[in-house]
Amino acid sequence: MVQPIADEWQFQVRVVLHDAAAEVARRDVDDPAIGALADILKAHSAALVNQFDAFAGYVAEAEREGVETYPLYKWTKAVIEDPVKKEKYLKVFTLTVDGEEVYAKDKADALEAALATLAGGDLVVSISKYDSNPKNNPQTPPQYR
Repeated sequence: MVQPIADEWQFQVRVVLHDAAAEVARRDVDDPAIGALADILKAHSAALVNQFDAFAGYVAEAEREGVETYPLYKWTKAVIEDPVKKEKYLKVFTLTVDGEEVYAKDKADALEAALATLAGGDLVVSISKYDSNPKNNPQTPPQYR
């Protein structure tokens, strides 16, 4: 199998928000308290997806539909049931662009640059960019396979 060159990988931007900003963002992204963040999201056709909420949704769907067809069920359930990890992931948000979970590098770079203006302030703790190369992404730990 031929591996795509780096320019063909898709990307995703994630942000960690301060506690208060994360609470607001999970409730109402249009709240004026996070207006600067909402403006950047709108300018880049982006939306926030809270990681904890996404994990909990995955677990609920798996339990409703049958966990045997959800390969990450055990791992994801362990994450949402761990109080330390719950606290962490309540503050982590994935950014979708045009409704897509992964997107072209130029879109990710532009979004990351715009968000960088908020880093270190009252809203954004940190910004990360990930690519879709499987070598760069965590694999399911053996105990959850």
